[in-house]
Amino acid sequence: MTLIVHHLGVSQSERIVFLCEELNVPYELKVYKRAPMLAPDEYKALHPQGTAPVIQDGDVTLAESGACVEYIAHKFGNGRLFVQPSDPEYADFLYWWHWSNGMFLPTIGRVMMSHAAGLPDDHWMVQSGRQRLQSGLEELNKRLASNEWLAGSQFSVADVMMMFSLTTMRYWATYSLAGFDNILEYVQRMSKRDAYQRAMKKSDPGMKLILGPDAPESAMA
Repeated sequence: MTLIVHHLGVSQSERIVFLCEELNVPYELKVYKRAPMLAPDEYKALHPQGTAPVIQDGDVTLAESGACVEYIAHKFGNGRLFVQPSDPEYADFLYWWHWSNGMFLPTIGRVMMSHAAGLPDDHWMVQSGRQRLQSGLEELNKRLASNEWLAGSQFSVADVMMMFSLTTMRYWATYSLAGFDNILEYVQRMSKRDAYQRAMKKSDPGMKLILGPDAPESAMA
């Protein structure tokens, strides 16, 4: 039975398409348009919270991007793109694999929500969010100064998870990468991967990719 990947346009479910392309895992892609900004009813019916991504493998329906990535990589990819505990880069891999969704993406979300709420620039929530985002970008930029990939020398699922937050997520939270040259070089490396290019053409064919320092002037949400 073929793996089904349900992708909501302009969302983090692009990660799952990217992963499947990297692993050469056969899958059926179902793409859903927003209505007008949130998931349509048919997508919400897949999962109680209506969140993306959602995958289906026979009787299994699974949400949460990290869980979907781990499920696919281990069940269909023999654990490829996961650094093993015996590898010297394992601890770094583990940190960045969890950091992208456990620390970085929630920080971006906090900035996005404070903006959407119309809070003034001097509000403590706005200031706190921006400070955390700045420190996160500085940490990531430092990591990439001497490492090609987040785990170190090898491309991994940590990189698959990270790309969305540095690119498509900036349609929702319009932060800049100006001055973070190592991150920008990393984004360019990622964007040149054949699997990434195939994934984005399939998942969001009409969307302009945000690969440079500047994000759109206004967020989608």
